[in-house]
Amino acid sequence: MACCDHDIQEDQLKVDSFRKALWVVFIINAVMFIVEFSTAFYANSVSLQADALDFLGDSMTYGVTLLVLGSSLKVRASVAMLKGISMGVLGIWIFARTFTNASEAIVPLAGVMGTVGIVALVANVVSAVLLYQFRTGDSNMRSIWLCSRNDAIGNLAIIIAASGVFATNTGWPDFIVAVLMATLSTVASVQIIKQASSELKTVSS
Repeated sequence: MACCDHDIQEDQLKVDSFRKALWVVFIINAVMFIVEFSTAFYANSVSLQADALDFLGDSMTYGVTLLVLGSSLKVRASVAMLKGISMGVLGIWIFARTFTNASEAIVPLAGVMGTVGIVALVANVVSAVLLYQFRTGDSNMRSIWLCSRNDAIGNLAIIIAASGVFATNTGWPDFIVAVLMATLSTVASVQIIKQASSELKTVSS
């Protein structure tokens, strides 16, 4: 009985720790959405536009996750399933938006891309570090970690793309990074949906 009590206390401490980290990450993402969205369309950068919407999606995801923390595995897995689906939809949207910008041969503002990309990278690295210890948790916790990890990778790619746009005076580096971000979002979506489905089957059996 004592061992069970100890396990329960450890689980509660993990949930409390996750909740605190999640609040910080939620605020970071909400602020970054406002910052990036206000500059993305001005810069005509599809990768920045995608990243801005990703910040918004992450903010909504973190908010919902905070509401279901401490709930049953079925509830958490169901929320993770919705997050996985939303990440897949985001990936499809990025692919479509990239095709539109490429067909119109739009050249983004490299300076704005690079500056905003650096700020966003710092924000996402901080978020990823805060959530690192929860990367092996249930599908809900893992989905949060994957979101932050993918965002940090995407921001680094945006910075590189900004240099490419500046050097070539074309939008192709921006388009390539947008496709990379769409691919990351789609792959993560499949991983999350797969784990959430497994957890839902476990609960139902």
